[in-house]
Order: sequence, then structure tokens, then C-alpha cells
Amino acid sequence: MNIENILQTAIISAIKELYSVDVNASQITLQKTKKEFKGHFTLVTFPLLKISKKNPEQTAQEIGMYLADKSPVVSEFNVIKGFLNLTIASKVWLDLLENIDKNPEFGFTPVANDAPLFMVEYSSPNTNKPLHLGHIRNNLLGHSLCEILKANGKRVVKTNIVNDRGIHICKSMLAWQKWGDGETPASSGKKGDHLIGKYYVLFDKKYKAELADLQAAGLSREQAEAQSVLMEEAREMLRQWEANDAQTVNLWKMMNGWVYAGFDETYEKLGVSFDKIYYESQTYLAGKDEVLRGLKEGVFYQREDGSVWADLTHEGLDEKILLRSDGTSVYMTQDIGTAKLRFDDYPIDTMIYVVGNEQNYHFQVLSILLDKLGFEFGKGLVHFSYGMVELPEGKMKSREGTVVDADDLMAEMIQTARETSEELGKLDGVTPEEADRVVTMIGMGALKYFILKVDPKKNMTFNPKESIDFNGNTGPFIQYTHARIKSVLRKAEEQGIPVPESMQADIVLSEKEEGLVQLLAEFPDIVKQAGDEYNVSLIGNYVYDLAKEFNQFYHDFPMLREKDEALRAFRLLLSKNVAITIKKGMVLFGIEVPERM
Repeated sequence: MNIENILQTAIISAIKELYSVDVNASQITLQKTKKEFKGHFTLVTFPLLKISKKNPEQTAQEIGMYLADKSPVVSEFNVIKGFLNLTIASKVWLDLLENIDKNPEFGFTPVANDAPLFMVEYSSPNTNKPLHLGHIRNNLLGHSLCEILKANGKRVVKTNIVNDRGIHICKSMLAWQKWGDGETPASSGKKGDHLIGKYYVLFDKKYKAELADLQAAGLSREQAEAQSVLMEEAREMLRQWEANDAQTVNLWKMMNGWVYAGFDETYEKLGVSFDKIYYESQTYLAGKDEVLRGLKEGVFYQREDGSVWADLTHEGLDEKILLRSDGTSVYMTQDIGTAKLRFDDYPIDTMIYVVGNEQNYHFQVLSILLDKLGFEFGKGLVHFSYGMVELPEGKMKSREGTVVDADDLMAEMIQTARETSEELGKLDGVTPEEADRVVTMIGMGALKYFILKVDPKKNMTFNPKESIDFNGNTGPFIQYTHARIKSVLRKAEEQGIPVPESMQADIVLSEKEEGLVQLLAEFPDIVKQAGDEYNVSLIGNYVYDLAKEFNQFYHDFPMLREKDEALRAFRLLLSKNVAITIKKGMVLFGIEVPERM
């Protein structure tokens, strides 16, 4: 039951009757009535003036009178400067709420076997360091986008590409080999990804010291970099790896194994997962093969030093290296190979890369290169580009002092949730086990919601303390609203007051109650818009508005103390469905909502 569609049909009939002209739904412009005016929907009459051959006020007045007289949907109307504000009859809202209540899948479209297949790549970690705050935004955006696409009836494959090879990986390996003294996650008590990150930082420290010594001896920075023994050893290790040297490969497998165990632990805490993981160590050769094919076919060219390049100057871009002079590949080569393998593996209709906006140029080039290589999917790649996320100055800092570690941040969020909940008395009378579960739910909900409510395209500052607030546009506020509704429903059950399945037709609703039902009814449109626009923040803003409107309603109108049984039954049914819709919205963010709090 879609009220806008019913209204459109009624307006089409009115125009036919009043002006003897046939119009279609695309010519009828309906908007939600602004809060300062009375009404639920507003008809914009200006596109209809050529039909009515009258001024906006006369046109709106005539259509309004017709609808109020002939349509059972419209109870009254008013005209403001040619805009026709229509008030929908209470009976319509009651029927709509019943329909919502009887449809458990309300807002979600079932996924059909022949639905379009979307592959979404997110996370993309390097095996030389642990996940950090930037990865958290990436993972949360990727996971939420997948859930929203599924809610829109799309088949989805969640995928990850692990950057497990290259010079940066060799830097960690070389540092551990030189200065690790056999340290392992077991011997150190460190998570594997944290341990390897320690050696990546150590390499950088030693390398900078070497450059400083060379420059102190009279060399320029460029000369010092060219003569760096440490960097040459790292490059040699990369060459040995690509030559499949047994000792180098075994070291690589051991250290990467430590990292993967650490990643898995972080992913589990964050609540994200993948259907298929690709590894650059397995895709870069496919990329090299495609680059060499492109070279043979004249798509690319080779310079005197043996490096292979793509000339994109005709596309208004620059020249792009695809293979270095020593034959080793670059990120672009690997992405070409990964794309080819993915489309070989799956009948992908849309390939989405969830990657920060600093890589906008990279994906513009990748799309062109794949197209030049003859892949039909090249031009259809989607780069879900998002802004950077930072912490306020002086807030949490990682053990390296430069990057905010994901594990540290999650632990800090849960601890902050515990302290805040204890201060507010929200853990009173709760068992320690239940308290642990609730503060984890609140802390992670605060983190996820605060990040996902922001338009992905925008840069953002993540403020841990602000995100835990139980008031305002935060995860805990929405979670608390859900718990409050569940508490009311439990009390109703204890008092023997049932939540009805149908409504009495003669109930007169307040504007606030009608507005809440109208807001509930918008959920499917919001889910669709979020999927169509790849904008997950629309879900967060909608759920917050719903929670905020419900809380105002809860304070202004009695629930269980309402003496009119029919009205009390309506309010309980409305509350039940607000809670269900809040939960559905938060599920799309990967956020749990508590039954009590």
C-alpha cells in the first residue's frame, strides 16, 4: 500500500474530470509537506498550469476541492501560493500501519536467483601492518553497502583483495630477519599483525638513520637513496620472492600467516566478513600476462630500460608504468589481473571498489586500461570513493604514534561505553555477563553509527566521546530508543494488554501519530535510495529521525495509561513497528540493538 501512488491516481482522475486532459504519473509532482504547514503531501501545481489554463491558486483550489469531495484518501486541504497541501484521512494511516505490521519483510526486497550480481571489494589490507582507523571506515562502508544492496534484492559477493606482496611486505620481512631474533606472536604475546607492523616501522626507522648518515657524509638525498644498502636488500628480497626462492617464500608464508590470524580476530570484532578473498600474490601474474599481451598487441609500449608503459595522454591523462625495468609489477598490474580473475570466476553485473578518494585517479586509469585490453566490463567499474577519517588532535594515538590502531580503538570504545553506562546507571541490576554484552553492543554501535551516518564522500573527524552520547544523533541514542520500546511492550504483556493485529476504523489520530506512520512508510523508499545512490548515510539519518520522532511522541502521549482502549492499542502497534524498523535499519549498519538497557 503506497499512499503516494493512491494520491497520484486520484489526482490523475481529478485532472481528467476537471480539465478533460489525460496525464500520467510522471506529470504529478508530490512532496512531503513542510513541517510549518498543515498536511502530509504537497502537490506542486505549476507543471499543470498549461492544462488548467488558470493561475496556481485557482488550479490548486479546484483540485483540492475535487479530492476532498471525491477521494476517501483526502480529509482536507489548504493552498499556499499555488502549492496544494493535502491531509490524509486517519483511516488511511490505520490501514497502512496494519499493512506494515503484517509484512515481516517490509522495506526489504527478497533476493531472486536471477537478480543482478554485485561484487563489492572492501578492506584491502597490507600484510605489513595492522588495520587502522581508515580501514575501519572502509570495512564498515563496504559491509553496510553490501547489506543495503541485498535489502534491495541484489545478489552480492563480498570480496577482499589482500596486498600480500611487494616491496612494503619485503621491508617487514627484512627487518624481522635482521633484528627479530626469532620473535613470534606466541613468544611476544602480540597479535601477529601488530608484531609485523612493529618491524615495518623498525625498517623505516633504520632506513631513515642510514640516509641521515649518508647525507652527513656529503651525499644529496637522491644520492643517499640510490646508495642505500638497506633498500637494495629489500628490492633483492622482492626479486628473490618473484623468482620463487624457497627460503624467501617460506619466510613470507610464515609472517603472512601471523598477520592473517590477527586480521581475522579484528574482522570478527568489527562484525565484517567476506565471501571470497583474493591475494595479490595469486593475481599479479595474471596482470603481468595481460600487460605483456597489451604490449604485443601495441596497446602499451616499452622503454629502453625494459619498463612497460601505457600512454593515456589522448585521454587527457598521463603515462602510466605497468611493469618496472626489472620486470616486477606495480599496483595497477595487480588490479588488472584481479579484475580479470574476478570476472572469470563470477557473472558480475556490477563491480564496486570501496576505496578512499585519494585513489580516484587510479580507478579512472584502471577502467580505461581494462577497456583498452578489450574487457567489456572495463567502463562499468564503480569506484565507491569516500573521504578520509581522522581523530581530534590529542585523542587516542597508536603505539607507533602515527596511526590509530583498529584494535585499540575498538577496545577504547567499549571501555568508554562501560564508563558512560555506569555513570548513567544503565547497568544497575545487570549481571556482569550481561553488562559485558551490553557495553560491547553500545561501544561498537557508537563506533559504527558515528562513522556510517556521515555522507561517505565527506572527510570526517571521529570523536569517541561524542559518539557514545545517549542523546543526539548517535548509535547509543537509537539503541536506547529500541530498548525503551521493548520495555513498554513487556510491561503491556505483563499487564495483560495485547498488541492488536487490526485497528478500529473510527480512531482519530493526532498529527504526531499520523506523522510517525508516514515516517515508517518511507522506510522502503529510503532503503531503495541508499542502494541506488550507494549512500549508506541515508539509512542512519532516517533511523535517527524515526527514533527522535518516537521519543517526542512517547513524552507527549500516554501509552499504557491511555484510557481509550482503541487508541492505546494503536499506540502499542505503532511502537512495535517503530522498534522493528529501527532494528532493520541498524542491521544494515551491522549494529545490534538491545532488548533492555
